[in-house]
Amino acid sequence: MQALVIVAHGSHLNPDSSTPTQRHADTIRATDAFDEVKTGFWKEEPSLREVLRTVESDEVFVVPLFISEGYFTEQVIPRELRLDGWDVSQWDSDGLSADTATLTAEDTSQTVHYCGPVGTHESMTDVLVRRAETVTGDPDVGEGFGFAVVGHGTERNENSAKAIEYHADRVRQMDRFDEVQALYMDEEPEVDDVTDYFESDDIVVVPLFIADGFHTQEDIPEDMGLTDDYRTGYDVPAAVDGHRIWYAGAVGTEGLMADVVLERAADAGADIDEAIATVREETRETPAAGD
Repeated sequence: MQALVIVAHGSHLNPDSSTPTQRHADTIRATDAFDEVKTGFWKEEPSLREVLRTVESDEVFVVPLFISEGYFTEQVIPRELRLDGWDVSQWDSDGLSADTATLTAEDTSQTVHYCGPVGTHESMTDVLVRRAETVTGDPDVGEGFGFAVVGHGTERNENSAKAIEYHADRVRQMDRFDEVQALYMDEEPEVDDVTDYFESDDIVVVPLFIADGFHTQEDIPEDMGLTDDYRTGYDVPAAVDGHRIWYAGAVGTEGLMADVVLERAADAGADIDEAIATVREETRETPAAGD
């Protein structure tokens, strides 16, 4: 038996924080690619510390639903899962290239394939673009549009900025959008000044966050000038300084995120090609979580 465990942060304060994780788990569960599909959280139940005990399978693929390599993926998750012999050097990563480490869970004796976070996988670029398609309602969106990827910046986590730049570069290389820019909440170039960085009349803005919350629903819309008070809502698109801003909300709410989870498991050795093809097709018709 093989199981998939998707691990995420969760929140005691935001009841919607775990919604994307649960939804992606449901999508994957429906493919029957794994005997079991479970979720575990740092701030919600089932907890990271207990989740492996809910799994009957002897072989487990663990995929972190996190944007970047850092404190949670390198320290918290391996510690809570009690992965015997874990050391971050096993990923041999430069901050973007974490792949898989195969270890044994100390208290359950399960074989655990501990994967790198979804946020640094190359297929995440496709999810960012799909998010632009979803918010504009145009599967061919690109020509005449600017595209912005937004994240925290290096003040929170140096690798977070690396992930943002990595995906912005990959979108740029597609030569699909007229302009592509990485923007940050904590440093220059700041998302507050989004219109200063684009000549395009239409700009799609996609935050590289797993779930919608305080930053994506309150800070970023107000910072960009979509609204003076997030509680009153805002238009999509919204007119700002002569531009139309198509604000997409967190990329992690997009249905295609389930594909990235599967890609991580496949890279770790799971034989799930058919499930990957199914998810890619079915999520094209699936609205984003929260929409």
